[in-house]
Amino acid sequence: MKKQTALLSGPMAFVAVYFAAQSFGAAAAGALGMAAWMALWWALRPVAIAVTALLPIAVNAALTLIPNGEVISQYFSEIVVLLLGADLICLTWSRTGLDKRVAVKALSGIGTSMKQQIFAWLGASVVLSVFLPNVVVAAILCPVAAAMLKFVGGGETDAKTAAPILLAIGWGSGVGGFGSPIGGAANLVAISYIEKFTGAEFMYVDWVIRFLPILALVFLLNLAFLLRLIRTASDLSGSVEYFRGLYKEFGTWKRGEKIALALFVLATLLAFLRPLYAALLPGMKPAYVFLSLGLLVFVLRDENGEAMLDWNYAQSHVMWGMMFLFASGMALGHMLIGTGAVKRLAEMIAASEPSGGLPMIALFSAFGCLLTELSSNTAAASIALPVVISIAEATGLNPVPYLLITVVAVNCAYVLPVSTRAIPVSYGLDAGLQIREGLKLTILNVAAVTVIGWLCLTYLPMFSEL
Repeated sequence: MKKQTALLSGPMAFVAVYFAAQSFGAAAAGALGMAAWMALWWALRPVAIAVTALLPIAVNAALTLIPNGEVISQYFSEIVVLLLGADLICLTWSRTGLDKRVAVKALSGIGTSMKQQIFAWLGASVVLSVFLPNVVVAAILCPVAAAMLKFVGGGETDAKTAAPILLAIGWGSGVGGFGSPIGGAANLVAISYIEKFTGAEFMYVDWVIRFLPILALVFLLNLAFLLRLIRTASDLSGSVEYFRGLYKEFGTWKRGEKIALALFVLATLLAFLRPLYAALLPGMKPAYVFLSLGLLVFVLRDENGEAMLDWNYAQSHVMWGMMFLFASGMALGHMLIGTGAVKRLAEMIAASEPSGGLPMIALFSAFGCLLTELSSNTAAASIALPVVISIAEATGLNPVPYLLITVVAVNCAYVLPVSTRAIPVSYGLDAGLQIREGLKLTILNVAAVTVIGWLCLTYLPMFSEL
């Protein structure tokens, strides 16, 4: 009975939202209903999360909310290509035993205390995402963390122990994005709007000066919230000395392990060093770097003269569900944007005629967080920033500080298992737990960003001046 209720909750939510939101227009109401349906099924899990992820195709085909080609194309978009390439590379880890070697090395270096683990994984995620695309960071760190957790669990992953670590990676790789202009496309969207408004170049160093203190405060908020969760999780079994001794037993590196690690490191470095060869190879974006190196695993040979990976193993172990889950967020975002649902929300924000100061900052922070939950931070920035500019100018205010505060908001999403947050869920994180805890952290984060933004606006003139 409970499962049947959970199963019916999605379609019932769709119908309720569809009729309640008719003032948005039929297509927009359908897209909002679709979001409610998917959110409920992700939280209650009456079916596999990958099945829920395919709903946009079926519902849009039935209702034609937007051209279905725009929905289907998201299921093999550039980012999905990146995930496939990263997955192929990481599959060689389990075939060669590199996953166990890396897991033991991580345990002997970080330690088995959950506090140390949370700090290390959150810190690594935030720092890396300052320089790398968020999805790349999550795709790099999640397999390493999953290998470590499976090793200490004897081949099984304890959900309570894994949750704080996977949340740290999923949330941290999103939060760090606003630390530098190259941390995400949303930041570049913001810079383009600022330069159009001011008529002057916005230096990257100016971005770092303004945002690093805010990033440090947001990091501490996330850290404190995650440390609260580990009360329900015990420390990892074993000791640092034990794992150091165990690492020595692995002996010398085998050829297969070296190749697997080299491909992984090379893909990461090429993603990071993209500006150095972009002019020479304009089409070789990180997604295609990962896939190209991922295809090499079917050609390169290990110490036994066998291919690093064969297709039979690959097709049965590739995380297809992760790709569907990630793509579903982008498909849902396209539906919300294409049907005008987001535009209608923006019009409602503008109609409220905020007067500036703390209320306006709170409004833009909440609006930015909502949009990035429903789509991606790039789409959220593209939608939210023009609204911010128009409202600020209409009220006679300098839009620049409000733009900068909104950028922080669109980089901080914690709830739905879409975009970067889909990757930890694919490695075993309970989507329902992420939604429940993410809602709490979202409220805290919006409040924190609002207060920090107001303090910067009020007491730090350089935050507003360019």
